[in-house]
Amino acid sequence: MKIAVIGTGYVGLVTGTCFAETGNNVICVDIDKNKVDKLSSGQITIFEPGLEKLFLRNQKEGRLHFTTSLEQAIENAVIIFLALPTPPGEDGSADLSYILGVAKQLGKLLKPSDYKVIVDKSTVPVGTAEKVNAAILSSAATNIEQSFDVVSNPEFLREGVAVDDFMKPDRVVIGTTSEKAMKIMNDLYAPFVRQGNPLIFMDEKSAELTKYAANSFLAVKITFMNEIAQLCERLGADVDMVRRGIGSDERIGRRFLFPGIGYGGSCFPKDVQALVKSSDEVKYDFKILDAVMEVNELQKLHLIPKIESYFNGDLKGKHLAIWGLAFKPNTDDIREAPAFYMIESLLKSGATVSAFDPEAMQNSKQVLGDSIQFAENQYDSLKNADALIIATEWNEFRAPDFEKVSGLLKNKAIFDGRNLFDLQQMNDLGYHYESVGRKKIAQP
Repeated sequence: MKIAVIGTGYVGLVTGTCFAETGNNVICVDIDKNKVDKLSSGQITIFEPGLEKLFLRNQKEGRLHFTTSLEQAIENAVIIFLALPTPPGEDGSADLSYILGVAKQLGKLLKPSDYKVIVDKSTVPVGTAEKVNAAILSSAATNIEQSFDVVSNPEFLREGVAVDDFMKPDRVVIGTTSEKAMKIMNDLYAPFVRQGNPLIFMDEKSAELTKYAANSFLAVKITFMNEIAQLCERLGADVDMVRRGIGSDERIGRRFLFPGIGYGGSCFPKDVQALVKSSDEVKYDFKILDAVMEVNELQKLHLIPKIESYFNGDLKGKHLAIWGLAFKPNTDDIREAPAFYMIESLLKSGATVSAFDPEAMQNSKQVLGDSIQFAENQYDSLKNADALIIATEWNEFRAPDFEKVSGLLKNKAIFDGRNLFDLQQMNDLGYHYESVGRKKIAQP
């Protein structure tokens, strides 16, 4: 099947590459010529485990192509995926200008005799399929109403495991009332659901809401555990024990119950915000999500009071090392990353910061410039540091050389926002160790 993917960000590049992997001929289009040139020459532009191997293989086999020409991309395509950004506007609503702008361009290019399925792959508010349909028709010079259908097909990809999520989906949600579009989408996704995972067809609005509902529910689950962690610290309980106790209940499940310093990234923050805005527009007060956003903002700075207390309320002149800048491991995405909120707070308090992240250094440098030091590796970041802060749970941080860490730090003090280390081990090693929702290990 011939497919066009408009947009080559995280969603677009994974979508295009994975569809090519099942034998489809895919052409991806982007207005950024520099990015298209890099992709065309075999340089992948995002970090996503497992993606580069598929990307290079399908380029070599001639199934994956890149262009800046929208007309060229859609000319022979049966399906056109819109994988464009929907950033939050000032009022919290999703900005649809990129999607609707492309929709108007498509209206000028579509032909009455050439049927195409146009798929919203981006996360979009309820009613977007109707808006895309209207935008296409508004710019069409001829009657093309019967030559296309707009379908909602939200992605459920987790950064860091996006390739596995795409190739072996828990479910595929497709919103359409068109029998013709339904048949084409069914054929497209058949190779991905051979294990029996469901291909769920529904109306467009229900599909659009499903994505927001899924991400918002997971954000609620994370935030609930962060609030339980707050209680644990005040009541003397251990959040790890509580997590295990409730996670064994199959109605609750084990996933997304790990407390920490808040969620970030490109999806949860903006999707929760957008769902609240959509609720406001229909005069419904979504109280749970209002609370989730408030708690999450506070949670990002959960370690700061602990650090200030350790240094007797004065961080001026202190030098802190931070391990992890990405919002989660196995990605270079720094959008809404808790580490950046902590860095801002530390710098305002007069501290200096050195940081290391396995993949997010370049993106971080573009945002932070020379306001902090960037280390060559995790141990270099500890030189002359008064304490270590852990902000991202990369695997390489889980079992460090503690003898080396102790030799580099001025104080044996670790503030762990991801609960990586065992409390007894930290006690035996003589660290002042503070985490989230667990007992403080304070050495004399």
